[in-house]
Amino acid sequence: MDYDVIVIGGGPSGLMAAISAGEKGAKVLLIDKGDKLGRKLAISGGGRCNVTNRLPVEEIIKHIPGNGKFLYSAFSIFNNEDIIRFFESLGIALKEEDHGRMFPVTDKAQTVVNVLLQQLDHYHISVFKNSPVADVLYEGGHVSGVLLKDGQSFTAKSLVIAVGGKSVPHTGSTGDGYAWAEKAGHTITELYPTEVPVTSNEGFIKNKTLQGLSLRDISLSVLNPKGKPIITHRMDMIFTHFGISGPAVLRCSQFVVKALKKWNLTEVTMSLDALPNQTEEEIYQNLVKLVKSEPKKSIKNTLKGLLPERYLLFLLEQSEIDPAAQGGTVSNEKLRLFSKSCKQFLFKVNGTLPLEKAFVTGGGVSIKEIDPKTMGSKFMNGLFFCGEILDIHGYTGGFNITSAFVTGRLAGTNAALTAKNNGA
Repeated sequence: MDYDVIVIGGGPSGLMAAISAGEKGAKVLLIDKGDKLGRKLAISGGGRCNVTNRLPVEEIIKHIPGNGKFLYSAFSIFNNEDIIRFFESLGIALKEEDHGRMFPVTDKAQTVVNVLLQQLDHYHISVFKNSPVADVLYEGGHVSGVLLKDGQSFTAKSLVIAVGGKSVPHTGSTGDGYAWAEKAGHTITELYPTEVPVTSNEGFIKNKTLQGLSLRDISLSVLNPKGKPIITHRMDMIFTHFGISGPAVLRCSQFVVKALKKWNLTEVTMSLDALPNQTEEEIYQNLVKLVKSEPKKSIKNTLKGLLPERYLLFLLEQSEIDPAAQGGTVSNEKLRLFSKSCKQFLFKVNGTLPLEKAFVTGGGVSIKEIDPKTMGSKFMNGLFFCGEILDIHGYTGGFNITSAFVTGRLAGTNAALTAKNNGA
């Protein structure tokens, strides 16, 4: 069978690419190796599907630390507000939550998946599921088609590779696309996990002292070898049996990976500020005042409510203060030490969980080799890339999905235009 455009991969970027090509009147085939389209969409945003983020474009680019600037051209053509309009025009009402995150009013990711599947039908897009691709075919510097593992082959004037990275492999992202990109002459930059829990060998982690403890609205930093912060994120976190996790940790994780590599280290220091709204001096003066007012009260009860109890007891122990000691018997020196640990509890981390456990893949097809206005390959005529296979990655919170929809839109639209021009 001959097609104008073949899209490989039925995730967010692939669905958007297929629909966008269909809108331009192209004859489109969408191929996916899984039995369900939109699997990553269906589990995104905790199953509610965080379709995009409403922050200004400048802010969105800042939240895509992995080559976000590459998307400036793309955003000038199709941006987050266009994504919102796209879904609203299809009858999906969206609502804005904290930090600009946009969700369907239904709070169900399936609502979003269903409307995209309806669009595939609307544009008469052929869909092959359970159809792993064996190879992508090129001839004389141009895309020619694809070969499936079951032996079927299809020709196409344009091809969009939207197979994702290597994270969340149970949704089908197992890195299949990198070889096809290399075959076309593309460079794959080093792959690494981002948005991933961080591991630590510290005694208090191994002993599970704080396991399961959540800290709200803390400030977490990754430090360089000189003790200066490389990055700081203020959000929530949780202690686990292997290390730390939660939003602040996920955002810091890629900086842990990069610091280990850059300085050839086995461990990196992180700093936890449990009371970001107060200075160390303010905390100390407050402690002195509290202790003076009730010197006979146990220090543990005097400080009740300052921090979650388990963390309070842990920091008292770290400062060599007996929780049962009367406040009046604790030296000012130890109160200073405790105040400091509230602001900067330092601990070592040694890496992250593997790429398979990450939410997002760092690295991928080098963006230097992609046209930022079309998502077209600079090496192979008719070849387009979109989504996480590209060396672009953002924080969680609707930023990766925004990148997927925007790059998918451009790839699909331009694949259709290229096919028409080649067919003319």
